[in-house]
Amino acid sequence: MLNFVNLLSNISYPKASQKKELWNISGALKIRSDCIWKFDLRPLKNNKKLGSFKTKADKIVFDIKDQYVVVDTEELHQYLKENRVKKVHLEDLISELDWNIILPKN
Repeated sequence: MLNFVNLLSNISYPKASQKKELWNISGALKIRSDCIWKFDLRPLKNNKKLGSFKTKADKIVFDIKDQYVVVDTEELHQYLKENRVKKVHLEDLISELDWNIILPKN
């Protein structure tokens, strides 16, 4: 995810008191927005990414082969609740969610 960090400006990291908020870095996507968001950068493990409804992350980043897929946390949580699912495929999220950004790796 080090390359993803290079796509951000105004970077900050969680303080010790914020570690339980389940986000890894905050900043603005240089090419997309001036908004400062908190990003969950946790890696996939065995093609799975665990999450929590308690997260304070605004966006969740998936590191896939030659791209980063960024999804909106609130919209993802709403999708999970409405569809009463605990597991989803990333391809489904890309097609079903309104807010997502796909960024090529450089």
